[in-house]
Order: sequence, then structure tokens, then C-alpha cells
Amino acid sequence: MAANTIIRNYTEGNIAKQVLVYSAPFVLSNLLQTFYNLVDMAFIGRFVGQAGLSAVSVGGDILNLFTFICMGFTSVVQIILAQYVGKREYDNVGRTVGTASVFILSLGALFMLIGFAFGGQFLTWMHVPDAARSQARAYTLVCYSGLIFIFGYNMVSAIQRGMGDSKTPFLFVALATVINIVLDYTFIVVMKLEALGAALGTVIGQCVAFLCSVVYLYRKRNTFGFRFSGRLFIPNKKIMGIILRLGIPSTLQFCAINLSGLVVNAFINDIGLTESAVNAVAHKIGNIASIVTTGLNSAGAALVGQNFGAGKLDRVKRIMGVVAVASVVFAAILSALLIIFPEEIFGIFNKEEAVLAMCHSYVIVGVLSFFGFASRAPFLALVNGQGFAALGFTVGMLDGVVFRIGISILLGTVLKMGITGFWLGSVLAGYTYLFVGGAYFFSGKWRTRPLAVK
Repeated sequence: MAANTIIRNYTEGNIAKQVLVYSAPFVLSNLLQTFYNLVDMAFIGRFVGQAGLSAVSVGGDILNLFTFICMGFTSVVQIILAQYVGKREYDNVGRTVGTASVFILSLGALFMLIGFAFGGQFLTWMHVPDAARSQARAYTLVCYSGLIFIFGYNMVSAIQRGMGDSKTPFLFVALATVINIVLDYTFIVVMKLEALGAALGTVIGQCVAFLCSVVYLYRKRNTFGFRFSGRLFIPNKKIMGIILRLGIPSTLQFCAINLSGLVVNAFINDIGLTESAVNAVAHKIGNIASIVTTGLNSAGAALVGQNFGAGKLDRVKRIMGVVAVASVVFAAILSALLIIFPEEIFGIFNKEEAVLAMCHSYVIVGVLSFFGFASRAPFLALVNGQGFAALGFTVGMLDGVVFRIGISILLGTVLKMGITGFWLGSVLAGYTYLFVGGAYFFSGKWRTRPLAVK
């Protein structure tokens, strides 16, 4: 059928090549997203100072909670599409696209309204330093207005990736990155809009990427195997049921981890403005490893979904191996750079003496963090690719609620290790996936798990 020109089936051929080729645009997309977030931080740190860094970091943490809710559902949509492609049920591909589109966009509009209504309270709960509060307020309000575009863009990207097209989303991210950099310079450096300028650049870039991706999807509607019509966007009860059944636990998993991070960051923000600024930079550095390994495990999950749907379990195991090796190699490279150039890396964002003096205490924590992200990648590829939402939810709750908050408070408050203790608590909790996911894999029970789309 015509849809095969766009819908790519990865159930035959060289696995290592397929994982790397499919992952490359996905990882590059996430790297670009990280890059333009880093550009925000660099412009703010250089031209606004510690208060701006704290504002953008705290505001970003709050907005990430909404984005992670979106990702919880869009990752499920990607896996549903991948399994339908693996089973060659292309009619259900179109039904999934229409149902997911209506649901995700409605969710984005809902959270936009929630942000407007409770934005000030969120900042209070996060213990935002007084010097950064006004900028954090401006930053978050603008970003709330763009949530529907952020949700929409993530939705279209999940649709394309679920059908085997990881290259096109990369092009749209590249477009958003270029727009964001140009607007950051214009709004922050030239117009002196501080954190508000960073928010405007991000939202406008995401809006353009979303609109372009929708136009592309519409123009390629026939080759994707579905038509843009009123009937397409009437939610299908069966598919909506699958999205909710798998998406709610997946979303709670994302939220548990993100909320626990917000709790830990609130403790750090309470220590002082310098600690808050240093934590903002450390958080962005950690995100580089997180986003790259997330790109690898998400790409791996799409391929696992297709091969699991086709019943090719030996290929599933080999996909996990490739994801593991690639993740560890990247973690090793990042670790070497951080060990050799800690002040230079932190200095990209802020050259104030107090910030640079504290950066050395993050080096060991950063290395542990990088390998923690790498260790979870292959197991998340398996669990998410199968649509095993219950296990993902269990691990997320253990990581976020039990270990991340518990260990952080123990080390940071009870043992009085300060910011280093809070960092270590967050990092050590991340290894939960290695132990639980590893036990699931080596038990062999994954081989007999039913398909999520049955």
C-alpha cells in the first residue's frame, strides 16, 4: 500500500544499523532541544545573572511537569502505532492518529488554563528566591500560553516516530532551535527582556515547529495511509481505552520522578541564591545525558514495539544490547569532559566566582548521573516497547517517591551534606531501573507478555 513509502517496518535486516540509523535523528532532535535550552541558560547567565538563572531553572522545572504528562501519553501513542505497524494493521494506524490528536491537544489546552490559574502558587511551593520570583513569574506565564503548541509538537513527533519516521521530527526541531537562538539574542541581549525574553523565544520556536509539522503531516496524508477528515478526529473508543489504560500509569511514572525532583530542588532553593544558580547549571548538564539516553531508549522502544508485535523476540534482545552499548559510550564521553573541564563547562553559563567555586563538588555526582541514565536505557526500551505500563509505574514510584525524596532528605538534611547530599540522593535513585528492569529481563517473563494493542 502507499503508506509503506512513509511507514517503515523494522522487523527485518541488520539490527545494529537500524537502531543507530533510527536513533540518530531522534538523539539529534533531543540534543538540539537540549542545546536551545542551554542557549537560554547561557544568555540568561551571562546577561542577567544568578537571579535569571534561578528563575529560568525553577520555571523550567514546573513546566517540565506538564511536558512529562504529555510525554507519558505520547510515548504510549508511539508504541501503539509501532505495534500496529508490526502487525501490519494500517487501518488502526489512522484511527490512532485521529484519537490521539484530539486527546493530546485537549490536554494541552487544559494545562494551559491550570497554569494561568495556579502559576503563582506553584512558585510559592518551589520556594523561589525572592530575587528571582518576578522573572520566574513572567517566564512561566508566557510558557503556559505555549503549552498547546508544545503538546501538539510532541504528539506529531510521536506519530511520525511510531510509524518509523524519525528524520522529519529532527528537521522541525532544528528549525525551532535556529528560531530560538535568534530570538534569544534579540529579546535578551538587544531588548533586555531577561527571563521573559527566553520564554518568548522558546514558545515562538515551538509554535513554528508545531505548525510546520502539521502542514507536513497533512501534505503527506495519503502516503501515511490516512486522510484528514472529520471522521478521523472522532475518538475511537477501543483506541482511547488503550491510550488511557497504558498512558495513565506511564504519566504517573513521569510525574512521580519529576515531582520528586521538584521537591529536592525546593530544598536546594531554600539554601540560597548561589546554590539555586549552581543547581540550575548542574541540572542542565545532567539533562544532556538524560535526553540523549532517552532518545536512544525511545527509539529502541519503537523498534522493540514493532518486533514484539511481529513476534520476533530474538531481535528484541539484540536491540536492547545496541541501546545499552551506545548509552554507555556516550556516558563515558560526557564523564571525561566533565572531569577534565568542570569550570569551563559551568563557565559557559555563569562566570561568577561563587558559582565556579562550587562546581567541583558536582563532578563525581555528574559522572554517577551520566551512567545512571545509561543503565536505564535498554530496560526502558523493553518495558516501554512492550507497553508494560504497570511495571514502568512501579519503578517510577520507587525511584521518585521512595528513593529520590527519601535518600535526598537523609543525605542532605539528616546527615547535613547540603547540596551534595541532595544531588547524590537524586542520582542514586536513578539506578532503580537497572535493578528492577534487569530482574524483569533476566527472568525471561518478557517473552510471554501479551501485546498492548490486543
